[in-house]
Amino acid sequence: MKLAEIDSILTDLDYFQQHDIPHDAFATLRREDPVHYTHRDYPYGFWSVTRFEDALTVYRAPELFSSHHGLALTNHDVEENQYGTSMIAADPPLHNRQRRLISMRLTPRQVLPHEPHIRAIVGSIIDQVAPRGECDFVTDIAARMPTAVICEMMGVPREDWEDMFHWGNLLIGSQDPEYREEGEHARQTAERGRVAVYNYYMKLIAQRRKNPGDDLVSALVHGDMGGEKMSDMDILANCLLLILGGQETTRNAMSGGMLQLMAHPEQKARVMADRSLIRSTIEEFLRWTSPITHLMRTATADTEVGGRKIRKGDKVVVWNVSANRDDEAFAEPFKFDIARDPNDHLAFAHGEHFCVGANLARLELRVMLDELLTRLPDMQPAGKPERLRSNFVAGIKHMPVRFTPARAAAA
Repeated sequence: MKLAEIDSILTDLDYFQQHDIPHDAFATLRREDPVHYTHRDYPYGFWSVTRFEDALTVYRAPELFSSHHGLALTNHDVEENQYGTSMIAADPPLHNRQRRLISMRLTPRQVLPHEPHIRAIVGSIIDQVAPRGECDFVTDIAARMPTAVICEMMGVPREDWEDMFHWGNLLIGSQDPEYREEGEHARQTAERGRVAVYNYYMKLIAQRRKNPGDDLVSALVHGDMGGEKMSDMDILANCLLLILGGQETTRNAMSGGMLQLMAHPEQKARVMADRSLIRSTIEEFLRWTSPITHLMRTATADTEVGGRKIRKGDKVVVWNVSANRDDEAFAEPFKFDIARDPNDHLAFAHGEHFCVGANLARLELRVMLDELLTRLPDMQPAGKPERLRSNFVAGIKHMPVRFTPARAAAA
């Protein structure tokens, strides 16, 4: 692909939906112009950081590359930063103070005891589709488990889980016509989802203020940030972040990963025969899919990345999906290899803003893959996947699959 063709592709949501990730474009950028400036009103020009080492340079310097002025490439229809004052949109030291309230509950030691319950949830989900012999892998399986887990951890009653899934789709999929009402613009769709989430959690926050529990909302409401409490607006913003983040990475990594595993029967047979490979398989799912394709930062001072001069106020877009295919960081990066080692991908970003829920997401993915290989071992594609219209979330909306019908078997 020619360099001159690339600028329009990076911001073409239809291209991402119809063609998947433009890996040819990113390969050209890594080779010819790894820190590339797009002269385009979108509503701003921006730098694309496409190599692994340059991505680390940006992620390791939050004082130079701020998260506070927008996290993703947007167009005029969508608010610049829908995550408000949440930890993902905050810079140190505020970011660190907010993050501690949640991170202590999401360490490997803290999430591991949830494994039996997560396994039971996955078993129940598979029970619902196993007798049918076919399903939509995304909506019937991959999306349901992480929604259930994060809702339980936030203390959201079961009868409200479907609402959380629906509102999350409005926010993440606001650029996709499937999630809009007739005549609605993307900004209106996102706002409808955000208002619904905020209204819901305003009530839940009030309940937890009077009656705290052992859940993440209570941790935000009653947690101490160096002698300060988090404001209600900050709590709401972090609740929105948690409910979105708790659903998106897991469902998209699992959907895209399973699609690749089904396309590589020799790899699938290998992990089915040796379940010790599940951990490395999940890491390859994450590298391969890069569920969050990019994260944007804003330069706080004149600086330099990859030999290019960045000016204060410039938008800098780190393309995780490109860094994860950099042949200077990964051997044979376009080979899907479930035993890849090492596999230090950037699917969860890096540095200060490394995904706070990464340990939980990895546990969910491992359990789900293990159960699927056991319960639905001959799953195969039954139609063409439908991708999300987004250059931010590498999502599959629908993925029809078929398998040998089986009786419900979960305890």
